[in-house]
Amino acid sequence: MTSSVVTCLAWVPRGVAKAVPDKVQVDKEELQRLIKETSNSLKELEDEEKEEQDVEDVEMEGGATGGEDAEDDLAEFNLDNYDDDPAGSLIGNLASLTVYASNDDDPYITVKEDAELEEEEREDFTIKSSDNLVIVGRAEEDCSILEVYIYNEDEKVQYVHHDLILPAFPLALEWMNFDPGEDKPGNLVAVGSVTPGIDIWDLDVVDSLEPVVTLGSHKKKPSKKKKKVSAPPRVGHTDAVLDLSWNRLVRNILASASADRTVALWDLSQGKPVTTLSQHKDKVQTLEWHPFEAQSLLSGGFDKHAILYDCRSPKDSHKSWVLSGEVERVMWNHFSPFHFLASTDDGFVYNVDIRTDKPVFTLSAHPQAVTGLSLSSAVPGCLVTTSSDKTLKVWDIQDNKPALMFQKEMKMGGLTCARSCPDSPFLFAMGGEKDSLRVWSVMDSGNTAVQTRFEGRPRPQLPTQTPSEMTSADQPEM
Repeated sequence: MTSSVVTCLAWVPRGVAKAVPDKVQVDKEELQRLIKETSNSLKELEDEEKEEQDVEDVEMEGGATGGEDAEDDLAEFNLDNYDDDPAGSLIGNLASLTVYASNDDDPYITVKEDAELEEEEREDFTIKSSDNLVIVGRAEEDCSILEVYIYNEDEKVQYVHHDLILPAFPLALEWMNFDPGEDKPGNLVAVGSVTPGIDIWDLDVVDSLEPVVTLGSHKKKPSKKKKKVSAPPRVGHTDAVLDLSWNRLVRNILASASADRTVALWDLSQGKPVTTLSQHKDKVQTLEWHPFEAQSLLSGGFDKHAILYDCRSPKDSHKSWVLSGEVERVMWNHFSPFHFLASTDDGFVYNVDIRTDKPVFTLSAHPQAVTGLSLSSAVPGCLVTTSSDKTLKVWDIQDNKPALMFQKEMKMGGLTCARSCPDSPFLFAMGGEKDSLRVWSVMDSGNTAVQTRFEGRPRPQLPTQTPSEMTSADQPEM
């Protein structure tokens, strides 16, 4: 059985995607360029891996048996000269393929498709205003994929609209509508991976072979064994990108968290980082911009610290809290802007008031790491947690008195991520070690107490003031 794991996901709000996405047309020269670039990147990666090996291959070959016989068996294939053999060239074979807009135009297809089937496929390809897109980063044994799902809550429909091959194992996804090349809002997703580069893909284009732009470089920092050579200064991270957060108030700013122990603030209009934050002492695993205060950024790391930055002077103005374990997720409480939630690898969830030094409450949520932490987009106090212990739990944290309302083993292996739908108060998406994507509603729990408690709860309007402008009396109750 092929192993497949969903490592990250993101929702796209309704009504922003193009109803009929564009399709890429690739000519022969463009295809040759892409194949050449991919080949060069793979060769560089292979060379780096060879340099990091501590054991000489010669020693292994000396102890092996039958080596000469194996070489004789392979000699007939002339693998050493494979790249020079036109018959083995991918460029010629792929570039010679012709793609027809319709099967009716393809002379090699003699059995034409049924008109009803064509109409059904056309309908599936069209994105309705009532559809959400769910973007999923999925990794199989030797392949990483970005899948774009259609989910329609009213019709209970879920299917993969299109997908694309990613160049590296995905670790983080962030939707954003800032398109630096256009005057109008876009529909883009930023992808963080095990490489230092951040790829940005256009979700309104299908069959893309490369991202719209890459922030930084996919190359990791040179090995210490490698000889120093003159090279331009690095731009961006030097190790894997573990999380991403787009600033919805200053739309050209994207924050990234990295295994290189830094947080980078990127100006998307320039395609380069404008600030690098180095307050963490270990890998930075999670971060999120404040929903109402453009300068406030929260991060959490392997050093067991959650750090709040004032990005007007981030290196001088920051505050930190020490938690019990490595920080898995952080998120702001959009109904209570002075508060944020943080989860750890030892199963705890913390509710922190940024005006105090100690958590408001500490919740022992799971026996293992809390990998997903998500509040309802519209119902105060409705919190969903997911864990590597394979379970989902629904909590009521209103009045800062957490109560477990429901728990369920999702039969997806260890759960890896969870996010709430921006357009539906009870809808959550989650990923796991198997069974790909699951979209689940709190109202489908079958628990009458859960339904009664949350369904009738007042849904206050989100604050329009920033925390710095609010008094305690102005703050929404939890």
